[in-house]
Amino acid sequence: MALLRRTHNDVHERPVQQRGAQEPEARAAAAPEPALSIIVPTRNEAANVGELVRRLRATQLNVPIEIIFVDDSDDETPARISAVPYEPSSNVILLHRSEHERAGGLGGAVVAGLHLARAPWVCVIDGDLQHPPEVLVDIMRKADQGDCDIVVASRYCANGDGHRLGALRLLLSRATTHLAKFAFPSRLKGVTDPMSGFFAVRRAAVTAEALRPRGFKILLEILVRNPSLRATEVPFEFGERHAGASKASMREALRFCVLLLGLRFGDGSRRIGRFVTVGLSGLVVNTAALALFTEYGGLHYLWSAVLATQASTAWNFALTELWVFKNREHGRHAVLRLGSFWAMNNLALWVRGPALYLLTSSLGLHYLLSNFITLGALTVVRYAFADTWIWKSAEARTKAVRLHLYNIHGIISVASDARLPELDKFRTSELLDPPTIRVRIGKVNADADSTPPEGTRRTCYDEGLGPFGFGMSIEVGAQTEVVASSLLKFSPHVLYTNVVEPILRWRFVELGYALVHGACVSIDGQAFLITARTDTGKTTTMLKLLDAHPWSFLSDDLTLITPEGAVLMYPKPMTISRHTVHAVKAPRLTWLERLTLIPQSRLHSRSGRIFAMFIARTHLPVATVNTIVQMLVPPPKYHVDRLIPGVDVAPTATLAGLMIIQRGGTGEERLPESEAISILMENCEDAYGFPPYHTIEDFLHSSNGGDLRAMERRFVTDAFSGKPATVLRSETMDWAERLPALVDHVMGVRSLNAMDAAPARNAAREEPHPEMPAVMAFPLELSE
Repeated sequence: MALLRRTHNDVHERPVQQRGAQEPEARAAAAPEPALSIIVPTRNEAANVGELVRRLRATQLNVPIEIIFVDDSDDETPARISAVPYEPSSNVILLHRSEHERAGGLGGAVVAGLHLARAPWVCVIDGDLQHPPEVLVDIMRKADQGDCDIVVASRYCANGDGHRLGALRLLLSRATTHLAKFAFPSRLKGVTDPMSGFFAVRRAAVTAEALRPRGFKILLEILVRNPSLRATEVPFEFGERHAGASKASMREALRFCVLLLGLRFGDGSRRIGRFVTVGLSGLVVNTAALALFTEYGGLHYLWSAVLATQASTAWNFALTELWVFKNREHGRHAVLRLGSFWAMNNLALWVRGPALYLLTSSLGLHYLLSNFITLGALTVVRYAFADTWIWKSAEARTKAVRLHLYNIHGIISVASDARLPELDKFRTSELLDPPTIRVRIGKVNADADSTPPEGTRRTCYDEGLGPFGFGMSIEVGAQTEVVASSLLKFSPHVLYTNVVEPILRWRFVELGYALVHGACVSIDGQAFLITARTDTGKTTTMLKLLDAHPWSFLSDDLTLITPEGAVLMYPKPMTISRHTVHAVKAPRLTWLERLTLIPQSRLHSRSGRIFAMFIARTHLPVATVNTIVQMLVPPPKYHVDRLIPGVDVAPTATLAGLMIIQRGGTGEERLPESEAISILMENCEDAYGFPPYHTIEDFLHSSNGGDLRAMERRFVTDAFSGKPATVLRSETMDWAERLPALVDHVMGVRSLNAMDAAPARNAAREEPHPEMPAVMAFPLELSE
């Protein structure tokens, strides 16, 4: 299998293995840029392909589309897709996955399609025509209104209809919908059909890597893992299958249960699985005792149920203690846990007793079956009570602080005892999985690096002033644990900049990203990184550019990039000065903010930084001094939309060029790629020069005996490969006046190169690459 890579604006793309595509490369190049990507997951749908494409092309969308078939078939479906006639306005792409590549089922196919999609909006539709393609017009009409991120085609909202599902499937669909909405009442509020497989989502609003698909219900996962999505619905009538057989099965039902448990409980889903296993064994014990006391003891089944409950309670408690919660530090004594567990099960009898009587004496069910039903119905409630009360961890029992939670593009999550204002734009109300980085405020153990737990690494920096000074410890294992001294809680900018941000830098490298020092703007999806030494004038230049031009903002101080040349927004608040404010027309600052800007500007200025770097070379507790100073006089930090009202913030873009601004000298110079990368990396190091970074940097960029610095440089080199790099020197800081012309020139050259590349691609099609297998006769667009 050949490994191909496409070039487009999907910033979350990673190389994917592709086993063929429907169109020759020249045709793909000739096709217009799509406004809508339609992902069609298929498995043995050969008889439906032609009719589906015909109806998709017949819809009155009036925009270029691409139809991406992600195929897991073992029949002739790939051949049928390849035989579809070519139309430039509705290009067809085939990604055929071999058997070992089909992890995640239909959901995994959708995620694979998201990696390939180029359009701003992506629609998911089944290949069996039970999702009428004509509804796409209504879906995109909603999307075009601009006030939503996802449009769900619902069978259950007004004028929707799902009766063609059949009675049993309709009942199961309704049941799973209610179960999902019960598990996530706030996240699924306003969505009547979270089980729908027919929806459209704005591509930039979803991070494909954050999805962990299992089975059919990919929409549910997208909605739950992206709580900030603005959702709306359109009704549709579920159609009849055109041909073939339904893929719904008991296996898919079990996959849904696993998915729901995983989404709701995260890593706790394993614990609830153990709890259910113990419950099932207890059910056997309870049923056996119930039968024994009723059949051989001659007791009424209700009295037998009371005695059977005592036997199963003892059994379940022992197994729960020894297996389900064995590794948890408990906040209660074992005797109290036993008493609480016994009380819970016996109180449940007040509910189970009437239910047993109703099912057995009124409805005529056998008392053993009634017992099974009532015990099973209470399993989830009993687990919730056991997990959150009886076996509640000591940490959760004593913790009173409200955590501040941040989710950075679904790549890294942070949970902190103290607010981290630089990450405010990534704030979330809930994390589905344990945080990547956990920041605690507490006592720092100065001897932390002498006895790290097995499988972890630890370092410590402490200026010896206890809670009144700067101190921290970092422990790296499956999770990065940070303990910061109490003083840092009152200086959150120092906590982020001097503790959390260096950790983030190297964790991103471990995960395949680079957090580089530079501002970034986007013009029509093309990103230009502007880098400079600290305090050169980068922020002022950025604000002038954004104020004068209809460009989009991605970042000001740090920019998150991928080796493939994609950019993800990193909108930290900007550190400004009075000079910076005067550079823009209408900043939304109050008179008090303008007044306090005077001392803030003097203290947090270039001269202030030079002085701080000077005392950093002394033996003074400089990190503590810095913390106290920034606590008393916080830096003047404001988000870009406060300084430039109405500015557009782009979530993603594709790198197009590197601009280096320097003080001193005049003119512009195109730099060799290696020299430009060296300057960029030097600027990155310059941004992290203040204590305690140099003390902890070796610890941070060492991973399993390796050095992450080489990996970071390789990522950056790959990202900027083939991109022009220009240095602009100035005595008067006039970069904002000169950069637009340079940007226009670069974009013009890129457009000419794209036009010139078409004949070369046609020529390449005449001579197939000797190493390309026959299955690649219709390759996707190759990166140039």
